[in-house]
Amino acid sequence: MRTIRLALAQINPTVGDFENNVKKIEHFTKQAIQQECDIVAFPEMCLTGYPPEDLLLKPEFIDDNLKYLEKLLPLSKDITMIVGYVDRQDDIFNTAGVLHQGKLAGKYHKHYLPNYGVFDEDRYFQVGESLPVFKFWDTMIGVNICEDIWYPGGPTHDQSLYGNAEIIINISASPYVAGKAKNRFKMMSVRAEDNEVIVAYVNLLGGQDELVFDGNSFIISEVGELIAHAPAFEEALVVADLHPDNVFNRRLHDPRRRKDKLLSIPESPIEIFELDTPENASKKRKAVQPVKAPFLEIIPEVYEALKLGLRDYVHKNRFQKVLIGISGGIDSALVATIATDALGKDNVVGVAMPSEFTSEASKTDARQLAENLGITFYEVPITRLYHTYLEELKPFFKDLPMDITEENIQARIRGNLLMAFSNKFGWLVLATGNKSEISVGYCTLYGDMVGGFSVIKDVPKTMVYQLARYRNQLGETPVIPESILQKAPSAELRPDQKDTDSLPPYEVLDPIIEAYVVKDLSYEEILSQGYDPQVVRRVIRMIDGNEYKRRQGAPGIKITYRAFGKDRRFPITNRYNPYEEYQNNKKK
Repeated sequence: MRTIRLALAQINPTVGDFENNVKKIEHFTKQAIQQECDIVAFPEMCLTGYPPEDLLLKPEFIDDNLKYLEKLLPLSKDITMIVGYVDRQDDIFNTAGVLHQGKLAGKYHKHYLPNYGVFDEDRYFQVGESLPVFKFWDTMIGVNICEDIWYPGGPTHDQSLYGNAEIIINISASPYVAGKAKNRFKMMSVRAEDNEVIVAYVNLLGGQDELVFDGNSFIISEVGELIAHAPAFEEALVVADLHPDNVFNRRLHDPRRRKDKLLSIPESPIEIFELDTPENASKKRKAVQPVKAPFLEIIPEVYEALKLGLRDYVHKNRFQKVLIGISGGIDSALVATIATDALGKDNVVGVAMPSEFTSEASKTDARQLAENLGITFYEVPITRLYHTYLEELKPFFKDLPMDITEENIQARIRGNLLMAFSNKFGWLVLATGNKSEISVGYCTLYGDMVGGFSVIKDVPKTMVYQLARYRNQLGETPVIPESILQKAPSAELRPDQKDTDSLPPYEVLDPIIEAYVVKDLSYEEILSQGYDPQVVRRVIRMIDGNEYKRRQGAPGIKITYRAFGKDRRFPITNRYNPYEEYQNNKKK
């Protein structure tokens, strides 16, 4: 029986760090050689890091990526390598290079260039025109890239049907979204079974600005069954012995392929590349037992994504310590806990900045959280600073009543203090706002929105509580005080303030945000789910009216299908409000 020993190298590169990206590729290649692998495959654009965005418009960036590809060629004398990089001909292409016997033996240019959500590949790349299939010894192997396998037809179908590929290796950089890993696997299982082909999928790992790549690489048999699965959110080398004869035998019993082949033609021309057979091709090896890591459930998965996204943002941007304003509330408690888990307690500093409106319970909870986490903790009261502001502004404000102005002054004093610590000690400030608040603008520009990175920016408030409770279950004793989980959410910027004074309950607000922001449902469609029309109109007005705030906020980790930022792009200057038109028509 023919056997191909394949390794999938799930690695965490850094955009533009060619030197270290090559070292990482070399390290995993040597591991694959030690395990007597025939082929090692790396993720999409692993050489450059993904996405490099407008670095791709710099010719020297393209040149450097090609120079570093050359440095990898000697390694391929002992193993065949599949490496993602940027090719340059008359244009540039998102490319999978096949390195074999010390040469670039062939290359595949990506066909389907995504241009939705966070993707802008049409902005940069030209579309591939041919479909290479590589004859490796006497096994036909198709290579394609990420989006190319997401469609029922296209490269995977054509390479397996017309190129007789028995194995498809898809190199990918598919960003994380909660629940996406299981959906990917289900979709790929269908591709494998429909095309009667072994599918090997290697995904990128790591945080890149607001994106997190979760890994979750896997290999699926020709009948759609899991052969191997890499753990999520960590670098890994997954090795498995693949048996192409099983594919051939299955296809013998399926007459549909013969008819399909006669009645249709490939979308692009098939090119066959014959790879020289190495001298040790017939060596006998002890069979390997591939790893089959479990798929994570949603809440543990999100927690790990936030940890990885934060850790990589801090380390890849050469920070060491982070600073968090700890209020005694749930959001800052969760961010401080994630930061401690991601970076270690010695690299996290918490600062409480109580005012005359801060409850004793919140002061106690902030101290207790810091003690539980073992982080450095400072307390800087702002009452005197606040009254100095009021005194200086009194000639102008005169006897006008207290309103949101005075509330925002407190938030901005706190933001100013955090940035003072940041400037003095070089610590990165973490913003603590959640998606619910940021959606409706329940946050202060230049105040609690201050920060270089926003960890839970895409996490709805109701999920904040779920994540906190999950984390409390992991250790012998809870790290987030139960009193924080039980108290009513409050900004504590005026006496007896509660979030529900300004917002619907989060159990109502979050589903409306999900419907309007993530799913793009219309006003009428949201109403059909049974919500109060006045509440829906108010929430939509707040979402639409606060784009200017979100545009000035820190980048944050994407975990939902529609995150604010480059995933959801709306004009600040915008008078489109169909829900008001709907109401006016009803009155007529």
